[in-house]
Amino acid sequence: TLNRWDRTRLISSLNKLVFYTTVGCHLCEHADLLLQELAQAANTANRFEVEEVDISTDEKLVKLYGIRIPVVRNATNGKEIGWPFGVEELIALF
Repeated sequence: TLNRWDRTRLISSLNKLVFYTTVGCHLCEHADLLLQELAQAANTANRFEVEEVDISTDEKLVKLYGIRIPVVRNATNGKEIGWPFGVEELIALF
């Protein structure tokens, strides 16, 4: 559960999160649910957007993230986390 401070911090953030994933990644499915939970819990679906990037389409991305996916990066400030993570770690990206 997000406290008031966490909600305020999220609401004041207009960020783009890049979600590095690929087809068949069951951990990525879990991460996607966490991103949805974050948006719903904070009621901030319009305050940040998530760009899903399939790493299999780019060899450079496979080298960077292949063994780390799912990875979520805040495109605004450059903060990045790889699995395992939870909602609290996603909040820390802001």
